Amino acid sequence: MNDTVVLHEVAMPPAPALVLRPWCMDDVPALVEVCQDPAMRLWASPAIQSDADAKRWVRTQQQGWATGDRFGFAVLETGLDSPGQLVGNVVLKETAPGKPSAEVGYWTAARARGKGVAPRALEALTGWAFDMLGPGGLRRLELLHQVDNSASCRVAEKSRYDFDRVLPAAPPAFPLDGHLHARHRGA
Repeated sequence: MNDTVVLHEVAMPPAPALVLRPWCMDDVPALVEVCQDPAMRLWASPAIQSDADAKRWVRTQQQGWATGDRFGFAVLETGLDSPGQLVGNVVLKETAPGKPSAEVGYWTAARARGKGVAPRALEALTGWAFDMLGPGGLRRLELLHQVDNSASCRVAEKSRYDFDRVLPAAPPAFPLDGHLHARHRGA
């Protein structure tokens, strides 16, 4: 299935077009570069510091596609003179046949932050998830972030994920309280 899933978001001046496609080993050098950003190290997990780390991470994404419980997409910025520069990641996770909800996640490369990449990529993923898994199954998508990650809160709001509730901290993995946002099929 992952060889055929490619999502497109058209250019919307001043934002370039985006292509979302499953991760591949060709993405490893760009992934390592993007993950050197201090903000990525703060918000994204697990930390990717080397080619070996990146290869393990990409294999995990590919395994998710193979098992059908995690669908990770590399987000590429494309243009007339660019075949695609890595600018982010979106993922649909914790899916299961008949399960009415799943979780979405994302990150954006430093060079692409503040340009609307995350909301546009999340919107493409959301539409795909409800179209692909919605009939007779998926009815709710959940987005979680730490309370101090105001940028993720703005992405959730722009992407029509309504605030649901505060989640209590669960150290060590989640040292701070979090926000749960949700979007329902048809919303």
